[in-house]
Amino acid sequence: MKHTARRRHLKSSFALAVVGVTLLPSPSRAQDVELASPDGRNHVAVEVRDGGLYYSVDRDGRKVITPSLLGFEFRDAPPLRDSLRITGTQRDSLDETWTQPWGQVAEVRNHYNEVRVSVAEAGAAGRRFDGGFRAFDDGIAFRYEVPEQPGFGAYEMTDELTEFTLATDGRAWWVPADEWNRYEFLYSASPPSRLGQVHTPLTIEMQDGLNVVIHEADLVDYAGMSLLGTETRTLQAELAPWADGVKVRGTAPLVSPWRTIEMADRPEDLEPATMALNLNPPSRIEDTGWIDPMKYVGIWWSLHIDVETWGSGPRHGATTENTRRYIDFAAENGIGGVLVEGWNLGWDGNWMENADEFSFTEPYPDYDLEALAAYAQERGVELIGHNETSMGIDNYERQMDEAFALYESLGINAIKTGYVGDLTAEGHAHHGQHMVRHWRKVLETAARHRIMVNAHEPIKDTGERRTWPNMLTREGARGMEYAAWGGEGGNPPEHETILFFTRLHGAPMDYTPGIFDILIESADGEPRAPEESRIRTTLAKQLALYVVIYSPLQMAADLPENYEGRPEFQFIRDVPVDWQDTKVLEAEIGDYVVVARQERGGEEWFLGAITDEEGRTFEIPLDFLPDGEWVAEVYADGPDAHWLTNPFPVEISEWPVASGDTLTVRLPP
Repeated sequence: MKHTARRRHLKSSFALAVVGVTLLPSPSRAQDVELASPDGRNHVAVEVRDGGLYYSVDRDGRKVITPSLLGFEFRDAPPLRDSLRITGTQRDSLDETWTQPWGQVAEVRNHYNEVRVSVAEAGAAGRRFDGGFRAFDDGIAFRYEVPEQPGFGAYEMTDELTEFTLATDGRAWWVPADEWNRYEFLYSASPPSRLGQVHTPLTIEMQDGLNVVIHEADLVDYAGMSLLGTETRTLQAELAPWADGVKVRGTAPLVSPWRTIEMADRPEDLEPATMALNLNPPSRIEDTGWIDPMKYVGIWWSLHIDVETWGSGPRHGATTENTRRYIDFAAENGIGGVLVEGWNLGWDGNWMENADEFSFTEPYPDYDLEALAAYAQERGVELIGHNETSMGIDNYERQMDEAFALYESLGINAIKTGYVGDLTAEGHAHHGQHMVRHWRKVLETAARHRIMVNAHEPIKDTGERRTWPNMLTREGARGMEYAAWGGEGGNPPEHETILFFTRLHGAPMDYTPGIFDILIESADGEPRAPEESRIRTTLAKQLALYVVIYSPLQMAADLPENYEGRPEFQFIRDVPVDWQDTKVLEAEIGDYVVVARQERGGEEWFLGAITDEEGRTFEIPLDFLPDGEWVAEVYADGPDAHWLTNPFPVEISEWPVASGDTLTVRLPP
């Protein structure tokens, strides 16, 4: 929008689519502990029942989590769950505001009350541990801390006994855990009492309308957690294992990730979520000036639609000539980066099975890495390196320091990593402790070489980007690439409206929007039939996704030739990737999302609206705008637009608006 009264040139585009800390020791014999959030709405209670430690959660006096068990089981040691007593508490509080180097909002308030509950087994020789509980206005978090002590040094945990017993049933949006395709499934919805093993974040609308998200934060040297249904309303923590079945191994102290229960009265109030960020330590990178959110293009979509190949040969995509073409296109259109997949040795043959054959420093003969890196710098563009591991973790870690040092010397300060595969060669789980250690090693090594990371087939986001802000974005869900392949049917129109409140809950995703060739004619010259794989959106929705789906790295994923001469491409040129503020204006999980975001360091606002297969009309108050006169630049679906039968029409218009106005947003199916 352009603010004309004071001539500040504030331009926002509407893509309207279809779619003090106080320590208070407590009596040592306290057996029932309560903690309230700063606003008094959220409460957590901790108690001992029949020798077991339990917690419960309520909001505004309504029960959310009824008494649920806490504890551990170990190999060759008794479980830490029985004959327990609370021996003392220590209380704390904090209210601070910190600035993100990038994010959905610039300023983050970290405001909580905390109680540290000390617990011990009966008897003088009993083991002891602490439970840390924090109450925020947006939810409750807790974690375990078991210090080194007689009887607890080196350990092998076989189960974490944490339960989440829901007070009522409701509707949960979920994808299966520990199946062949990691997180890359379409979401299903069912009552929590009917869940199997599912990934977090798990988003639930309770029967009384409360919205709850169960997740984890600050996952470091531990196994990733999923949730296991029990045919009741109790969900059990399930940790991804090592090959021998052990879940977590190490030497005391044992510190678990935070288990988080976020709560909101409306879906709109779930985002932008910051609890996970606040539960992670501050940045370990002192100078973050080199971390640069950006849009990018790349030799990627052409590989998925089989126009070009990753491997060498006559249709090899990663050639010097082709990469220069993409660099030129990026430079001419103000796009910051160029991703190149298939540039390095190892892609020939069955690359998904030949993990040890990848080199992360040696290019194919037809790809001049040094010359292209220099050319990209000359044109003001970042070359983004691609490192597919195929889960060959040892092979990657052997080469990592040398590879990252090479990239740094060439001015390549961003990489995209890949982990296609479900287990390591040794049989360790994709989301287990072994892999969690690996991903943290990648982040720390990359930071030493001033390299940003975009991880595909990743571990879930648990807010670690606060500590390591070079962790810009990741995949970790079913993205746009599924629309390129035959037999899958693409992603249905509702997909992104569910992602916004599940996988995207407080976490960026490299979804790769911006496909203009919706019927994918560029693959073979023929349009795809409606029942075949294709982009199941309108063109206007492809634009809206740049606002709705947050990522500090946003790809204009289509082939450069499909953008040439298209006025709609101006929106992709204009839309930022870093935000000062974010407001979710209208939302229903699985149906629609309307979100407004203010450009970081500027005054422009952008609004994106998407729907599922149903047409909808919204009256959106523009009270998020400052006073004065504005100009709205609108990219909207044209007349008779429909995702299935008429996806292409886009109308581009301008009209004056002001803060007191209401904008009518019409979304066809």
